[in-house]
Amino acid sequence: MSLFWSVIHQLAEIEAMATSKKVITRDEWEKKLNDVKIRKEDMNKLVMNFLVTEGCVDAAEKFRMECGTEHLATITDRMAVKKAVQSGNVEDAIEKVNDLNPEILDTNPHLFFHLQQQRLIELIRLLEMEKLKKLLNLHRNNLLQEGRKIFLEELERTVALLAFEDVKNSPVSDLLDISQRLKTASEVNAAILTSQSHEKDPKLPSLLRMLLWAQNQLDEKAAYPRITDLFTATLEDPAI
Repeated sequence: MSLFWSVIHQLAEIEAMATSKKVITRDEWEKKLNDVKIRKEDMNKLVMNFLVTEGCVDAAEKFRMECGTEHLATITDRMAVKKAVQSGNVEDAIEKVNDLNPEILDTNPHLFFHLQQQRLIELIRLLEMEKLKKLLNLHRNNLLQEGRKIFLEELERTVALLAFEDVKNSPVSDLLDISQRLKTASEVNAAILTSQSHEKDPKLPSLLRMLLWAQNQLDEKAAYPRITDLFTATLEDPAI
């Protein structure tokens, strides 16, 4: 965070100067970084926000104990829902969501449909035809009553899995890919977070994107030690 604000501050300073490109040495740049003060509590909240949103249960619990940040509340339950969807146990996931908060599915028809769609995909994967027929009839009635064309189109695309002998080479093969489960699990996770008044996306990736944007803006005005690898956050000397 200190690097981001230093880049923004330096960019503002250079905007007010002549158009010639300024060279900032490592010593000057590190001094500017050290001059930016960030409260430890804010950094702790940023880390905890990432761990909780991403569902890193063990790491979040250890971090909470060390830093005294907020209680983890229902993170374990939320991760159980996410894991159930990712493993293809959609019925269990729906039950767990309703145990957490029945209003999540009652007030989110898109999420409810996508969970039932995933359930349908899993039945097709296992070829449990009796359950499949019952679920399909239920969905067709509900969808026609609600008049949701987009749902009907998605449903028809899902049922098309039954029309191909070689599903892996069919136009709808992506529905059986693990990425489809992950997509549904991510949607459920976001809905639960929203119902608990949490952000559905962690703040840290947004800050990193802002950092890269600020560096790109500053590149046009100055040569300075910049970060090229976000994993190591190592400053590289400017090319002069």
